[in-house]
Amino acid sequence: MRRQLTHEFQNLIDRSRDRQLRLAVTGLSRAGKTAFLTSLVNQLRHAGIDARLDLLKSAREERLLGAQRVSQPDLGIPRFPYDEAMASLKSTPPHWPEPTRGISELRLQLRYKTRRARGLLGDTATLTLDLIDYPGEWLLDLPLLEHDFLSWSQAQLESMGPERGRYARTWQDAAATHAADETVDESRLAELAEHYAASLRQAREAGFSHLQPGRFLLPGDLQGAPVLQFFPLPGVTEKDRQTLEALPASSLYQTLKKRFRFYQQHVVKPFYREHFRRFDRQIVLVDVLGALNAGPERFEDLSRALTTLMRSFDYGKRSLLNRLFSPRIDRLAIAATKADHVTPDQHANLVTLLESLLAEPIKDLRYADVPVRAFSLASIRATETREVESDGRRQPALRGHGLDGEPLLVYPGDVPTRLPEPEFWQRQGFAFTAFRPPPFTPAALPHIRMDATLEWLMGDKLR
Repeated sequence: MRRQLTHEFQNLIDRSRDRQLRLAVTGLSRAGKTAFLTSLVNQLRHAGIDARLDLLKSAREERLLGAQRVSQPDLGIPRFPYDEAMASLKSTPPHWPEPTRGISELRLQLRYKTRRARGLLGDTATLTLDLIDYPGEWLLDLPLLEHDFLSWSQAQLESMGPERGRYARTWQDAAATHAADETVDESRLAELAEHYAASLRQAREAGFSHLQPGRFLLPGDLQGAPVLQFFPLPGVTEKDRQTLEALPASSLYQTLKKRFRFYQQHVVKPFYREHFRRFDRQIVLVDVLGALNAGPERFEDLSRALTTLMRSFDYGKRSLLNRLFSPRIDRLAIAATKADHVTPDQHANLVTLLESLLAEPIKDLRYADVPVRAFSLASIRATETREVESDGRRQPALRGHGLDGEPLLVYPGDVPTRLPEPEFWQRQGFAFTAFRPPPFTPAALPHIRMDATLEWLMGDKLR
C-alpha cells in the first residue's frame, strides 16, 4: 500500500511539472497496434544513436538522449510484450509479432536536454511516458450505454447487410427456435451465446469491423463468464415491449435483458471510468488499405465502425462520454497504417481518404477544440520503392517478400482520394499484398513517418 501511495504521489508531482504523459494506442483488429508500439519503443531507445527521427524536433536538434524501460505503476495490468515482439522480428525468417488481446501498459523514461533562449541547450530533464495498449473493439461498446436490451437487439439485427448476415445465419436459425417467454436452460443459453460470438469472429475474419459487443471478440479475463452469454433476440419489436417487460425473471427475454444490463454497468462503464479518463493523448490506428482490399460492404462497415469509435472522443458538453466520465485527452492522432504497402506517390491520397472516412467526427472534434491530425505511416517498413519500366514509361513499384518468403515486385494500385462510389468498385480492383517484416539488423527498425507522428503526440513535452 505504501509503495502504491508513493507511486501515486510521484505521478502527481510529475504531472504538476508537466513531466508525465499517458499515451493511449488503439485500433481495430489488424490495424497494427503491436507493431506501432514495438516500433515506438524501439525508435526512442535508439534515439541519438541510429534512429531516423528527423521530424521529431528534439531528436533533430540532438536534444533527445534516449529512453529506458522502467517498472509500470499499475501492477494489475499486463506489461506490453516488447521483448516477445522483438524476438519475432529477430527470428529467421522474421515474422510479425502476435497481436495483443487486451489492455497492456509499458512505462518509459525519456531523457532530453531542455532548450534555452537562442537555441542554447539547457538542463537535462526527464519525461515519464506511459504507453497504454487497448483494443478499439472496446470503444465500439460505448453506444450500448444509450440502449436498453430491446432497442439494442433491434439495432443489431437491422444493421446486418447481406454479406454480414451470412455469418449470422447459424446463430439466427438456432435462436429462432426459442421463444422470448420460455424458461431459460443455462446450457442452451451458453450454446446460443457461443453461436452468436462465433458469428462475430467469422465476420471479423472476413473483414468486418462494426461488431458488438466488443468483448465477445476479445474477452480477456471474462472468457466463459455469464456476462458474455447474451445475444440479440430475433423477432421482438418495440410494440412487444409491454408484454415482454411483464415476463417472469426466469424467461429468456428477462435473462438476456439482465445480462445486457450487467455488461453495460460492469464491463463498459468501468473501462471508461478506470482507464479512459486517465489518458492524456490518443492515437487511433486504421487499416484503410485492408478495407479497400475487402470490397464495398466491408469498407462501408469500417466507416460505420470508425464513426462509432470516434464518438469516444466527442468532448462537447452534451456528449455521453463527457457527462459520464469527464475525459481529458487534449490531443488526438488518426493514422492510416501500412503505408509501405502502397507506393510513396499514394501516401497523400491515403491521408485524404482517411480524412474523408472521418469527416464528420473530425469536424466535431475541431469544433470542440480538440486538436486532431491525420497521418499515413508504416510502423515497421517492410518494402522498398523501385522504379520499373511499364508500357514505355517508368513508374514506382514495391519490392519486398511475401509472407511465404517469395520475392515480390508489385504495383498494388491507386488509392482513391475520396470515399469510393458504387461504380468505382466495378472499374478498379485492389491487390494490397501482405509483406513479411524485413530482415533484422541491430539498428533502429525502419519506418515511415513515425517521427512525424511522435512529434505531434509528444513533441511539445520535449522542449
